[in-house]
Amino acid sequence: MLILALLLIVIVLIATNIRIVPQANAFVLERLGAYKETWQTGLHIKIPMIDKISNKVSLKEHVIDFPPQPVITKDNVSINIDTVVYFQVTDPKKYAYGVENPIAAIENLTATTLRNIIGEMELDETLTSRERINSKITLVLDEATDAWGIKINRVEVKNILPPRDIQQAMEKQMRAERERREIILQAEGEKKSSILIAEGKKEAAILEAEAAKQAAIKEAEGQAEAIKKVQEATAEGIRMIAQAGATKEVLTIKSLEAFEKVADGQATKIIIPSEIQGMAGLASSLTELVDKA
Repeated sequence: MLILALLLIVIVLIATNIRIVPQANAFVLERLGAYKETWQTGLHIKIPMIDKISNKVSLKEHVIDFPPQPVITKDNVSINIDTVVYFQVTDPKKYAYGVENPIAAIENLTATTLRNIIGEMELDETLTSRERINSKITLVLDEATDAWGIKINRVEVKNILPPRDIQQAMEKQMRAERERREIILQAEGEKKSSILIAEGKKEAAILEAEAAKQAAIKEAEGQAEAIKKVQEATAEGIRMIAQAGATKEVLTIKSLEAFEKVADGQATKIIIPSEIQGMAGLASSLTELVDKA
C-alpha cells in the first residue's frame, strides 16, 4: 500500500512538472538559482523544487510604439518625434539576464539616439530625411541591443511635429509655392496656346499662298493653251485662204486680224516685226510651213 502511495506521488510530481513549450516561444530554465538551459518548442520535464522556469520569452517580432520624444534640431527648433520599433528576441538567455527591463531600455536608447541624430540636422533636413533617420537609428540600436539578445529589424519615424507657429509658416510657404506653380502652369499653357495659334495661322497662310500659286499656274497654262489653239486655227485659216488663191490684200487683212485675236484685248500694244511689210510673203511662208507640218 505504501509503495502504491509513493508511486502515485511520483506520477503526480512528474505530471505537474511536465511543460510544453509552444511554437515561437522559449523557456529559460534555472537549476538551484543558476541558469541551466533554454527550452525550445516541444515537451520538457523539470525536476521538482530544483528546476525553475525563470522566464518565458516570445520569439515573435515585437512592435512598440513609443510616445513622442522632444528633440532640438541644429537650428534650435524644438520638435516632437514619435517612433515605432520592430524587434525580435534572438537569444532568450541574453534577453533574460542582459538587462533588467528590455522594453524600457530600448525606449530610452531610442530617445537618446534620436536626440543625437536630430541635433546634427536642421529642421528642413529633418522633415525630408526620414529614411536616413530610420537607417541611422536602426543601426545604432541594433549594435547596442545585441548584448541583450535582441535584433532590431527596423525603426520608423512615425510623425514629426514642429511647433504650431512653424507649422503655420510652413503652411503659408506651401500655399505660396502652390500658387506660384499654378501661375507658372497657366503662363505655360497660354504660351503653348499662342504658339499653336501662330503656327495654325502660318500653315493657313502657306496653304493659301500655295493654292493661289497653283491657281495662277493653271490659269497661265489655260491662257497658253488658248493662245496656242487660236494660233493653230489662224494658221489653218491662212493656209486655206492661200490655197483658195486669195490676193495679197486679203492675206494682209487676215494676218492683222489674226494678230488682233492673239492679243485678245489683253495687250495695249502689238509689236509687228519688220518682215510683216511683206504680209503676203509671210502668209505664203506660213502656208508652206503648215503644208510641211
